[in-house]
Amino acid sequence: MTITIYHNPNCGTSRNTLAMIRASGEEPVVVEYLEAGWSPDLLRALADQIGKPLKALIRDKGTPAADIGLLGEGVSDDDIIAAMVEHPIIVNRPIVVTPKGTALCRPSEAVFALLDHRPVRFVKEDGEVVEIAEGEVMTEGRLP
Repeated sequence: MTITIYHNPNCGTSRNTLAMIRASGEEPVVVEYLEAGWSPDLLRALADQIGKPLKALIRDKGTPAADIGLLGEGVSDDDIIAAMVEHPIIVNRPIVVTPKGTALCRPSEAVFALLDHRPVRFVKEDGEVVEIAEGEVMTEGRLP
């Protein structure tokens, strides 16, 4: 299975998601988007694949999103994309693409719905233990 993770190594959620993918036995293509940047076409495609508007991919915490006016009403998709291209940190993370779908994996457990094989037990870097019983399925990024 080909898995791509748009990853920020400075983000704990992104690091946990990457570790969960690797714990499933897969080695993903890792795109460090702060270095690689974004293209408008890729941002539009990812938002479409996730099934959410571009505004839903804005990260406001620790970014200049509020300062440049992206959080208000009436901001166009073109303005959002231009800001994301100029300031890649504005894009929320991590975004994971697999043959099963594309998702913003926040919380990191949301990645389990995209994996063929998921670890039964995973310990996040902060010590939180995530255990998945046989047959449990992720719904909207949460365990039932």
